Amino acid sequence: MSTPVPASDRPGGRPEVPPPPGGAPLRVNPARRAAVSSPAHLPIVDETSAGGLVLRGGSERPEGFSAAVLLRRNRTGRLEWCLPKGHLEGRETPQEAAIREIREETGIRGSIQAELGVIDYWFTGEDRRVHKVVHHYLLRAEGGRLTVEDDPDGEAEDALWVRVDELAERLSYPNEQRLAVAALDLLESSRTLRDALRADAFPTEHPELP
Repeated sequence: MSTPVPASDRPGGRPEVPPPPGGAPLRVNPARRAAVSSPAHLPIVDETSAGGLVLRGGSERPEGFSAAVLLRRNRTGRLEWCLPKGHLEGRETPQEAAIREIREETGIRGSIQAELGVIDYWFTGEDRRVHKVVHHYLLRAEGGRLTVEDDPDGEAEDALWVRVDELAERLSYPNEQRLAVAALDLLESSRTLRDALRADAFPTEHPELP
């Protein structure tokens, strides 16, 4: 039940490099950057993260679902709307990391119901070029309380429920906006997925989910 989401637009076969979702590129010291004749001389580092959309909702219609979204300030002080996500830890799989990161950053416990898409992009730091790959999933909210108080990194200012059909307009970065559109398409095209994501699909647990 996966809908592929393009990692980047590729006009003329050349990848577009978008800004990283959920934050700004690493700050670059101009003095050190001047000593590097070309970014090609910098070592390349691969990084993998995972996250996605954890959804609550009791309606049978796609617009009846809402996703937990974070509000963060980037390094320039601008407020950004972004999806919860983070680095894999130890021997974690992307799925395990997505569940953990969403729980830590939003306070919501979720279970994965579908793959959503993969974003990959490049950015340059002071001493390296980073190739970032972020795996995204659709999760069913199964309990917890929406809060950023337990985020170990303390990066988010707030967490809010946003209707899935309004999500693309709220998110700050184009790649995450495309993921929101893909999520809505999945919900519209699959009654089975909507049923699996509905809050009353797990009668043995009574989530708080304010």
